[in-house]
Order: sequence, then structure tokens, then C-alpha cells
Amino acid sequence: MKFLLDNWSLVLVALASGGLLLWPMIRGGVGAGGSAVASTEAVRLINREKGVLIDVCEPAEYAAGHAVGARNIPLATLEGAKGLPANKALPVIVICPSGQRAARAVGQLRKAGYANAVSVAGGTAAWREASLPIEKSS
Repeated sequence: MKFLLDNWSLVLVALASGGLLLWPMIRGGVGAGGSAVASTEAVRLINREKGVLIDVCEPAEYAAGHAVGARNIPLATLEGAKGLPANKALPVIVICPSGQRAARAVGQLRKAGYANAVSVAGGTAAWREASLPIEKSS
């Protein structure tokens, strides 16, 4: 007990860092809601479960480089977009450069009835790191 009282600042730093580590799960990230998947799991969903890959970045970002086969539907135009699958039971895999916009898009898609919407953890950067194909639009 004396150690804790003498080193209260260290205890506070340890508690704060632990809280920061738990924050993604509390917020609904990979651990809690299953709303983000690794790029290899995204490929499995596309190949085995007929998942649809949606890239929610802006057209200029999409043209600079995107996952092969991804449909570009910018986040701002996602609600009511015609490029979304009619069958809401299909997996919808959402990707963006970092994964931040994709996570927001998953929330919108789930509200619209796409229960199997997930984002790619780490976005296009993680897709590249996994040596998965990237193409550029001309």
C-alpha cells in the first residue's frame, strides 16, 4: 500500500494507458462489435460469401489507388447510393485509406439494414501491407 501511495503518479499513468488500450473495444471496434475485419478476412468474405467491396474515399483518392474490384461510393453519397447491393443479407466490406471513414460508413449501412457490413481494419494501407492487389484508375 505504501508503494501505491508513494508512486501515485505511476499508478495513474498505468491506469490511463490501460484505458486507452481498451477504448477501441468500448467504442465498438474489432474486439467488441466485430465491425472491422483483417484484410485477409475481407478477401474470404468476397470470395466465399459473395461480399461486395465498397471504397468510401473521394474520387481523386480512389483514382490514385484502390483495392481491385472495389466500387467507389464516397461517404457523403453513401445514403441511398445505387451502387449498394439490393440484397441486404450479403456481406458489405467497406474500405478507405485509413479505416476511419469506413468505420463511419459501417454505422450508416447498419442503420440502413445491412447487418453484415464490416470495415477493413487499417484500410487500404493494411490491404497493401497484406500484398493484396491495388489498381489505379485512369
